[in-house]
Amino acid sequence: MAAAKKSRIKAVAMLSGGLDSSLAVKIVADQGIDVVGVNYNTGFCLTDHRRRMAGLGRPQNSGPLRNEALRAGAQWRIPVEIVDISGEYLSIFTEPKHGYGSAVNPCIDCRIFMLRKTRRMMEDLGASFIVTGEVLGQRPMTQMPWTLKLIERESGCGRLILRPLSAKLLPPTLAEEKGWVDREKLYDFQGRSRKPQMALAGRLGLTDYPQPAGGCCFLTDKNYARRVRDLFEHSGKESLSAAQVLRLKVGRHFRLNSRAKAIVGRNEGENLFLKDNAEGTFVLDCPEVPGPLTLVEGKPLPEDVELAAGIAARYSDGREREQVKIEVASPDGGHRVICVPPLGSPRADKMRI
Repeated sequence: MAAAKKSRIKAVAMLSGGLDSSLAVKIVADQGIDVVGVNYNTGFCLTDHRRRMAGLGRPQNSGPLRNEALRAGAQWRIPVEIVDISGEYLSIFTEPKHGYGSAVNPCIDCRIFMLRKTRRMMEDLGASFIVTGEVLGQRPMTQMPWTLKLIERESGCGRLILRPLSAKLLPPTLAEEKGWVDREKLYDFQGRSRKPQMALAGRLGLTDYPQPAGGCCFLTDKNYARRVRDLFEHSGKESLSAAQVLRLKVGRHFRLNSRAKAIVGRNEGENLFLKDNAEGTFVLDCPEVPGPLTLVEGKPLPEDVELAAGIAARYSDGREREQVKIEVASPDGGHRVICVPPLGSPRADKMRI
């Protein structure tokens, strides 16, 4: 009687589709491990946002916009699951236990949160360990020796995490001790240079990957961070809505006063984006001349709405007119039309966030 076929070991890989995670998946899969990729949507990915904007109005970019995790999965022929965690992620964003990085990036808490999710997925799939593309010393907030240990401990993943690109510089993990993977076929990359990874990519036949550029998260962007801090200061963290977070990504932002803020679309795509995410705001439009869609957040008085209308008029094709007609739709469903002079540049510039 023939012996029963031995089942293959499974692993779950956190797969962004960037160079490092793509290589990590390939290294492990080439050792006979069945790898399943997982890609988390936090709502703050620049690439995902650009893809959405390209579908609104006139395309913003001439090149193709794709999900890099799905691209990597297709190249290495592994399944990839896209998991939307944007709703849950708001609490990580607003109240990170371990604080922010140089902008408003809660990287340590983010990593702990995702690894906890990944461990649950690993258990549900009957997998045995977790794979990441982390490189020792590459990112100062999350990939130093002490932060790697902190993240392992607080995520509850510990020695379940295999980092194939730096494994030889780190203590052996469960996968190595059990003989599921050969430690000698792993690597000792460290530091910020990507040249070793790019050389390895050439040897493995990986030529189609996004150029390393420090990640694609809005939360590391200084301009976005400035808008976030302004919102926290004037609206508080406890009442932050998903729509407010989305609106921070687009348009020109103007702090009218402590009560209210205006957001002015810069092109057709942003106008449509703001229209789709106008929940709880006053919506200002230019009915007679081409112009931006403008939202007013907060608790504006009538004079605040008129001030925002002057800013909208300034960015419309009626900027040289003495008066521009602006339609105002209020959150309670009311509509009115006002005529305002376009606001002068010096005053508007002082309010720009």
